[in-house]
Amino acid sequence: MAAHFTMGTMERCLSRLLPVAALAFSLATHAQQPANITSVDDTPLPLSQPRPTAATVKQWQDRKFGMFIHFGLYSQLGGMWHGKRIDNGYSEQIMANAPIPLDEYAATASTFNPTKWDPDAVVALAKAAGMRYIVITSKHHDGFNMFHTAQSSYNVVDATPYHRDIVKELADACRRGGLAFGVYYSSIDWHQPGMDHYIEGNSNPLSDAHAQFNTAQLRELLSNYGPITEIWFDMGKPTPQQSNLFTTTVHRLQPQTMVSGRVWNYQGDFTVMGDNEVPAYGIDEPWQTPASMFNETWGYRSWQKRDNLPGKIEENITRLAQVASRGGNYILNIGPEGDGSIVPYEADVLRGIGAWLKTNGEAIFGTTASPFANLDFGYATRKGNTVYLLVRQRPADGILRLPRSAGTNWTAAAVLVNGKSLTLGSDGTDTTVQLPPDALSGTLPVIKLTFQGPLKIQEVLLTDGRPATLQAADAQKFYNYNGEGYEVPKTLYKLRWPVQQGCAAVTFHGRGQGQIALVSNHHARTIDLNDGAEEHVAIGPDHTLELTPPEPFRKGMALAINIESVDYKPEACGGQTHGNRTAR
Repeated sequence: MAAHFTMGTMERCLSRLLPVAALAFSLATHAQQPANITSVDDTPLPLSQPRPTAATVKQWQDRKFGMFIHFGLYSQLGGMWHGKRIDNGYSEQIMANAPIPLDEYAATASTFNPTKWDPDAVVALAKAAGMRYIVITSKHHDGFNMFHTAQSSYNVVDATPYHRDIVKELADACRRGGLAFGVYYSSIDWHQPGMDHYIEGNSNPLSDAHAQFNTAQLRELLSNYGPITEIWFDMGKPTPQQSNLFTTTVHRLQPQTMVSGRVWNYQGDFTVMGDNEVPAYGIDEPWQTPASMFNETWGYRSWQKRDNLPGKIEENITRLAQVASRGGNYILNIGPEGDGSIVPYEADVLRGIGAWLKTNGEAIFGTTASPFANLDFGYATRKGNTVYLLVRQRPADGILRLPRSAGTNWTAAAVLVNGKSLTLGSDGTDTTVQLPPDALSGTLPVIKLTFQGPLKIQEVLLTDGRPATLQAADAQKFYNYNGEGYEVPKTLYKLRWPVQQGCAAVTFHGRGQGQIALVSNHHARTIDLNDGAEEHVAIGPDHTLELTPPEPFRKGMALAINIESVDYKPEACGGQTHGNRTAR
């Protein structure tokens, strides 16, 4: 993993998570659209093909919760070297953090004999936790291979007294147990001659020889270990060509394998957040939060303080709910000891999460993101005609308020765990749910709401028929993640404002200049934009004004201009033209 990543800066909460439908209302009032107006999907296209199918992506998203395993030579060291605690970084990176000379570290393979490793027991534990998939380190930065690779004898079969392929045996156990299986793969390698050495941030450039070595190992993993649900690349700073090589190698062998965003250069099939990062906003592509049991390490640390078991269980249930409510997946790590045994505390945490999911998992698995931008009492998810409310804090007046949803035909409300009915009502435009004093108990109780017909949530429009200034701070924002390396910040590719239906003149204010797409009514018009530029738009019944890169655009493309605000002046709809282009 990377250096520890703290919680990201809080962004404006997602104001609209329901997908924008294609509408019949046309951007142009003329029967024929000008050449620079196109129908759009307004989401980035992948940089290479083939890619997993939409059905595969949905299946991956529906799993929601998985097990990460960091296991290797570092596990038997337990964060110690020559009797000294090594506390300046993750314990799985002890070779670099101590530091330990390469030959001394490699010699520890001769004593690595994890006889207590039981892959079927690991699968059983994952299932008891409610997890739907497992991802294990096939090779971490230290370069030691936990699978029987032909590319190097520095592997668990050839270099240790254990002489068994840990990755293969876990893959087989997952298939027996009905869990999906994936592998972590470090793009950097501190062991192979001429490859890498530790640099701060683990953002090593890769030589061509190293890229070819990685590609050969990827072919082994994708050819010899059965179906791989995801391959979790990590760290390094490959070139765009190398990232493309890794991704296409995977997809040509197993087109349905999901490639993590840490293959870098926007080549992943799903975005990976920073270590232990839960975003405060929704993301309009598949994404995952990787979480460690403790922020200090992913690999086993013998001297790690392990206390407050109920608090640790609650912490992870809450993070799982947060991630699910924003449309993501949550993968929680365990670090086995050097003998292969699972740390009892970590097993107890997983069983505690599993006990909660046994009665509340309906609110997590197979759900989509919350239809509400913000709920002061907790979180929400949706599945078809059901909305689940995960109550973190009971309001003082005992009333849950669902903003601007009173127009929905709600049919029932009940506590999920026992089916106890609750009273539905309304307060202005808000839906209300009455909570008797004894209605809820335990960690993050769930309320199940059902409705008929469409889910109607009245939008808060930023315009009301009068001139207004749309601030960039008030827009829904969409970002590119997993660019050239771990330290590269996210970049903005889309701004969206909810505005009143009708026609308007819009004047843009910002820094820079370039081409963007002005998107409304699910159609885009490419324009040249700079500070003070004016355009004319027609807003359809989707109440949406967007700015994106010129359509169609690909992952990694950012807005060419830093928009600060937009002056919005309603006007009568007509057939004017602006310059050489039809305005509406």
